[in-house]
Amino acid sequence: MSSKSYSYAAAVMAFSPKTLAACAFAVALVPNGANAQLATSPTPVQIPEVTVTAPGDGAGKAPLAPRPVKAPAAAQQSSTPRVQNTPEPVAEAPKSKPKSAADAAPVEQVAVDPATVSVSPTGTTQSVEQVGSSVTVVTSQEIEAQQRRTANDVLRAVPGVNVVQGGGPGALTSVFIRGTNSNHSKTLIDGIDVSDPSGVNRGTNLGHLTTFDLERIEVLRGPQSGLYGADALGGVVVVYTKKGEGPLKVDALAEAGSFGTFNQALSARGSTDKFNYAFNVSHSRSDNVPVTPVGILLPGTPKINSNYDNMTYSTKLGVDVTSDVTLNFVARYVETAFGFQGDSFPPPAFAFQTDSTKSTQDTTQFYTRGEAVWRLFGGRVTNYFGINYTDLTTKDFAPNSGSSFADGQRVKYDWRSVVQVSRGLTVTAGADTQTEKLQVPALNAEESNKGVYVQAQFEPVHNLFLVGNVRHDDNEHFGGATTWRFAPAYLFEGTGTKIKGSYGTAFKAPSLSQRFQDFPDFLFVANPNLKPEESTGWDIGFEQAVFGGRVQLGATYFRNDVTNLINGTPFSFVTFTSSVDNIGQAKTTGVEGFVSADLTDTFRIRADATYMEAFNELTGDELKRRPRFKSTVSLGWKATPRLLLTQSVTYVGASLDFDRPTFNPVVLPGFALVNIAADYTLTDNVSLFGRIDNLFDKTYQNPSGFEGTGLGAFAGVRLRN
Repeated sequence: MSSKSYSYAAAVMAFSPKTLAACAFAVALVPNGANAQLATSPTPVQIPEVTVTAPGDGAGKAPLAPRPVKAPAAAQQSSTPRVQNTPEPVAEAPKSKPKSAADAAPVEQVAVDPATVSVSPTGTTQSVEQVGSSVTVVTSQEIEAQQRRTANDVLRAVPGVNVVQGGGPGALTSVFIRGTNSNHSKTLIDGIDVSDPSGVNRGTNLGHLTTFDLERIEVLRGPQSGLYGADALGGVVVVYTKKGEGPLKVDALAEAGSFGTFNQALSARGSTDKFNYAFNVSHSRSDNVPVTPVGILLPGTPKINSNYDNMTYSTKLGVDVTSDVTLNFVARYVETAFGFQGDSFPPPAFAFQTDSTKSTQDTTQFYTRGEAVWRLFGGRVTNYFGINYTDLTTKDFAPNSGSSFADGQRVKYDWRSVVQVSRGLTVTAGADTQTEKLQVPALNAEESNKGVYVQAQFEPVHNLFLVGNVRHDDNEHFGGATTWRFAPAYLFEGTGTKIKGSYGTAFKAPSLSQRFQDFPDFLFVANPNLKPEESTGWDIGFEQAVFGGRVQLGATYFRNDVTNLINGTPFSFVTFTSSVDNIGQAKTTGVEGFVSADLTDTFRIRADATYMEAFNELTGDELKRRPRFKSTVSLGWKATPRLLLTQSVTYVGASLDFDRPTFNPVVLPGFALVNIAADYTLTDNVSLFGRIDNLFDKTYQNPSGFEGTGLGAFAGVRLRN
């Protein structure tokens, strides 16, 4: 069996995606009051630019009301200390002719910490303390402090999320949210769906998404198809890139370290009265990463370490044509090369063996979006019209089976309108149509989908926040599907308490590959009669602030039920083939909890823990690659005004998996990883930084048959004007 066929088999059996670059890009958001406003705001308050996206759209900043007592999960979402979370003062907006008397009234410009707002639950900027859904916000400040270089490294610390990477940088990365399958998590970057139309499960591989130009990552847990459409059975990972603002800012970084690592990044961002711009280029390389366990090598077979190279180019542009019309454009191009030790099952015995020659996988990803924003009635109605184009190609070469090629394309047109009906009611409505294409040798397949949705954000009484949405999709092969979500939250300001909950539904249509692409070398045949997978999920929880907000804690109970689950069928000795079918039904339940404490203004500690049970309801078997227990403890200490120290300890409990040589079930023991990092501001323009990953050189496998990366030391310099 070729390395590609092995990857396919593992994907089908573990419900992981085949391959994909998790990059994309989208819309720079509208300056000068172009964004939807939240109806709960008695006084407009300027928020620093936060890139906002609903399904396929861009939105923008919104005025929020300061609350006398904040509920939890706001500023202490991050582990960096309190003094690190003080945002810079907001620059005064360029003066322009007021459109009305109300516009001429002076508005106090108040800086708001970006960690205290969230966008993904509703597609509009909203204070985290008002959100009923379970969401984690990780800002660029936190990413930089922890020195995480890829998105999957960031997600490892998020509660309710398990990250599995099959062998070092560049390898297939699978993200499991609340126990659902890895292809049940929808990932968007600036509003662009970055799943691979040519992938086996139309999943997303976040292993190629570097963090050098990321502004924030939000993880929204629970079924989300009511707003985000297909694929969001377990949740949504929403990524926002940096936008140019203010005078020209140039940022350069260089880093080197273990495993032949050499990273470089350069960016230039800024804005004028009517134009904003951001240009980024980054290069990441590792030359010698141990991956294959010695125990699975046959006598005489060498151990071949992995290598990886990633070049990423991105730009984000925006121009105010008039005071009510803005045009935005984003483009992102990623090129990667990955070398690894693959597997084969050569005849006549068809026994497992690791290859003695390196296999390779080259990918290219190109994403672009153009958008027009039209504001009406003094900004109370904002319309967004956009078009996206995505093209992902994958080229594989294995020494024992030759080469293969796959190309996936997606074109999407969308419209969205955000209407501030009244002070207590904001309504969002939208429609979109997209076409996906799969091209491999001897096969061309495509599918179109149309969708419409509406959402209401309502505060009927003070501090009761209600959000509800409903969406209808019309797939050309599967017909109609209606999904919805409801998420209330209530704040008790006097006690710093929030009660929250949500209930929602979602669906995922089978991929083009599952229905039409055969794999003859694996004796696999596609199943054109597959039906969409469906899920229902709910959660309920509380969050509490004590000691004046210096200590915050909370817990959430969740449950997800997935039906029509697509599973691999047993090999038939009659037809000598295997396939996939809707034969699965799964249930996941669990509890997520956190506690965060500012011991001093310069020292913060945060702990997150998740206990989860995930089972196949038809067989009673535990689902693979879902550890029952996971926890992370993070520390941040501003030791001096110039020195920031951070530390994280992540424990992943034991889990079931597939044995790499035999595909038989195997139990992987739990493991703990300790990472430390330091950042020293040498001058106003120069910073020195360094980190050690896996400080105690813990040996572990996740997934089975692939060594986790051992002790690594890295250091670098950052230059800023």
